[in-house]
Amino acid sequence: MSFRAVKSETMAQPTLEGAGVHLHRAFGFNEPSESDPFLLLDDFRNDDPSKYEAGFPWHPHRGIETITYVLDGEVEHSDSLGNRGLLGAGSVQWMTAGSGIMHQEMPRGNASGKMHGFQLWANLPSSLKMTAPRYQDIQGSDIPVVTDDDGTSVRVVVGSFWGQKGPVDGIAAEPMYLDVSIPPNVRKTLPVDTYASAFAYVFAGSGSFRDASNPVGVRVEKEFQGNELNIRDQSGNRTLVRFDTGDEVTVQAGPEGVRFLLVSGRPLKEPVAWHGPIVMNTRDELRQAMRELQNGTFIRAEG
Repeated sequence: MSFRAVKSETMAQPTLEGAGVHLHRAFGFNEPSESDPFLLLDDFRNDDPSKYEAGFPWHPHRGIETITYVLDGEVEHSDSLGNRGLLGAGSVQWMTAGSGIMHQEMPRGNASGKMHGFQLWANLPSSLKMTAPRYQDIQGSDIPVVTDDDGTSVRVVVGSFWGQKGPVDGIAAEPMYLDVSIPPNVRKTLPVDTYASAFAYVFAGSGSFRDASNPVGVRVEKEFQGNELNIRDQSGNRTLVRFDTGDEVTVQAGPEGVRFLLVSGRPLKEPVAWHGPIVMNTRDELRQAMRELQNGTFIRAEG
């Protein structure tokens, strides 16, 4: 067994997307080889509806897969092929854009106005860039949860883990997508495919990964409203942890426990030509996609 050392730790950056959605971007639009086969990870977390309710109106996708995981609130989606649906808390949508689709996603908060979810983009290999679009919509109740003796809990969205298999299948990069919760002060070692790229995204609590220079902490914001001091616990500081090679990841949970996404996938090692939500292999393919958007031939009946 070989432990994966921490290659880097970076903070997600505040970003505006769609029609004015305030979110934090863990990675994306930089060097695509860093997280191959994954291209982008956004954390849309807010309790102010004015900062997310305008949503992500109609926009194109081609050559990628988008994975939307909702923790709080709902996301209503529809597309140019007539598909419609609603993602509730705990649910996942894995959309294969393939040859092309026009899509919109409109978030809604829960009863208290809170919205929280993630969207991950995965690249498609050249052989599947122009495949027919498809959806896998998974309800939260259909995602298996496995709990170890020490209280560690793992939701298995994609891949096989501790004897459970996630409900999403047929994905090119053979990914693993886990939502991991580790109790306070517990040290845990988790298996990871030796040949896969792997990262963790911490979004609650605190902890330290093997060889990490600093623990991932809890940020507490204090503010005065009149004469009253309010302390707002912003659990997790939106830290992305990229790992080097190896087949195990070790994490030491802090005094309040830690929760994070653990994602891995086999690198495609193919050239990337990228413009917004369209990702191809060559500039010529990208220019063709843009011409098709302009002349109305972007959407195809078959992949």
